[in-house]
Amino acid sequence: MIYLDNAATTSVSEEVFEAMKPYFCEQYSNPSAVYSFAGQSMKAVDEARARIAELIGAQPNEIYFTAGGSESDNWAIKAAAEANAKKGKHIITSTIEHHAVLHTCQYLEKQGFEVTYVNVDEYGVVKLDELKAAIRPDTILITIMAANNEIGTIQPLKEIGEIAKEHDILFHTDAVQAYGHIPLNVDELHIDMLSASGHKFHGPKGIGFLYIRKGVRVGSFIHGGAQERSRRAGTLNTPGIVGVGAAAAQAARTLDENLKKETQLRDYLIRRVLEEIPYSRLNGDPVKRLPGNANFCFRFIEGESLLILLDQKGICASSGSACTSGSLDPSHVLLAIGLPHEIAHGSLRLTLSEDTTKEDIDFTVDELKKIVERLRSMSPLYEDFLKQGGK
Repeated sequence: MIYLDNAATTSVSEEVFEAMKPYFCEQYSNPSAVYSFAGQSMKAVDEARARIAELIGAQPNEIYFTAGGSESDNWAIKAAAEANAKKGKHIITSTIEHHAVLHTCQYLEKQGFEVTYVNVDEYGVVKLDELKAAIRPDTILITIMAANNEIGTIQPLKEIGEIAKEHDILFHTDAVQAYGHIPLNVDELHIDMLSASGHKFHGPKGIGFLYIRKGVRVGSFIHGGAQERSRRAGTLNTPGIVGVGAAAAQAARTLDENLKKETQLRDYLIRRVLEEIPYSRLNGDPVKRLPGNANFCFRFIEGESLLILLDQKGICASSGSACTSGSLDPSHVLLAIGLPHEIAHGSLRLTLSEDTTKEDIDFTVDELKKIVERLRSMSPLYEDFLKQGGK
């Protein structure tokens, strides 16, 4: 099997798995209890919190554990809206956000909030002039993702953060695809809240965190006990927390090396596809993109057919976000960057990890060429296109 869907999830690394194991059957205490047995678990939780914070230049007491990126996004946006409703009810986001953000904003619109959806350019970069123009006296939150989960475009976070700070507006970023893969510093980027999920950088599933800058007024999301400094009730998932902490430590140690390797391999993949498969295009910014992300559109074919035939060759890929894999509609991200429906339907996302090899890429491209050729040979649209002289 060749796994090229690392944006959907990553494998738990051996280092992370080994770190987690003792906290299932041996050190199984509830960290919130008062006896010394529980104190060992709380110490492990505190160490994980520190490792996670260090990777983004935060303080450990600014990290709050959640069940994953979607919960973190929901918490940040809903709690910020609720806490600042007296100041205003206007929120700014972009048209290419993950549905955890878009659907949360749509929920708030039903509660009386107003949301402005800022457009992006052809590469998926948020239009800063539109962002500035959208700001109103009652704007309380800007939520823009760090990097897009489908096309890999990295957003100008520093510029957005400076705009937000200048207007005294909270700035939240969904960094689920970026944390552990590219350098991030919450102070340098003026980020007030940041969401991340462990399984995107070789940690376990079902665990994530929300960074909340000290002094930012947001309330609890889950009510009950006094865990997470009374901001997120529920017994702490000690094995998961230890795992995401170990993954953060591993990411900090290997970030530069992996970034360089994945970028080189990604560019090799992109070059081969664009040079060897006619009527293909790269989606997203050619330079300012996640190191492991390559997203293409192939004219005259359906992305779903591509995935099925790639799977038959042992290649795992996707046509966009794993969260919308059951949808028949074309990607909202591809439509937002200006692609027509018929081209957006023929998309393919290949996402690499540090374990991906050049041989994996070569095999994938060789098979992809055959598959695209086969599918086009059955396409009436492609036949008509050729009859018209390829115009």
